[in-house]
Amino acid sequence: MFNLNAFLSYVIVVTFTPGPNNIMSMVNSGKFGFKKTFKFMLGVASGFFIIMLLSSFFNLFLFKAMPQIQIFMKILGTAYLLYLASKIMGFDLIHWIMGKEKEASGHGAAVMRSFKTGMLLQFINPKAILYGITIVANFIIPFYDKTYQLILFALFLSLTALASVCSWGLFGSFFNKFLSKYEKPFNVVMALLLVYSALTILGIA
Repeated sequence: MFNLNAFLSYVIVVTFTPGPNNIMSMVNSGKFGFKKTFKFMLGVASGFFIIMLLSSFFNLFLFKAMPQIQIFMKILGTAYLLYLASKIMGFDLIHWIMGKEKEASGHGAAVMRSFKTGMLLQFINPKAILYGITIVANFIIPFYDKTYQLILFALFLSLTALASVCSWGLFGSFFNKFLSKYEKPFNVVMALLLVYSALTILGIA
């Protein structure tokens, strides 16, 4: 029998706790405002929706393939989170590696809060992928297997993700003056949270 309470508890805890999506939404909203960050949030929800659909329709395949791709996903996800952390702290890792001077333009900041960045982040976010696999395998597939049901569940989970990033984004937007005043220490803390997320992926933290 489908356990609604257990399902909702798992969804809320995993979705609303700190993670790359929520942290990036809060940081971008604090710097650029909620409205300019909303595209990123829609990207997160869209990418999340696709991940949930893939987890639903290819659940058995993913379970078989995961042991082979898990190490690759951990390395890729960790590298990307560390890259995002470096961007938050104002350090362009790519330019440093290539020995180039950082160009004084807003292009990098615009990319960080774009729809595309929010969507693509989901595909190299092991937390989102593993969440999709576990919630589909344990709560959905055993009780619902019709196409329209899987689509509705994916839509619900993506809307929950949108609600989460919007909540974190509003927090960042409302405390904009405070964040502006303490921008450097705040960015350091947020960057360290991303580093912590990266370390948990590797099983270090």
